[in-house]
Amino acid sequence: MTNSIDPICKMTVTDEKETERYAYNGQTYYFCSNACKQMFVKDPEKYQKTEKK
Repeated sequence: MTNSIDPICKMTVTDEKETERYAYNGQTYYFCSNACKQMFVKDPEKYQKTEKK
């Protein structure tokens, strides 16, 4: 198991089977909740740019 940062709320999440996740542009993103995942799914480019800064 490794830790990832939720790109929406910046919370640290553990990469487990139960963790919300979404694959986009060849990368898997992990989320603390379905609500954060749905925000990302609506506009992934917005959050990818934020994460790269």
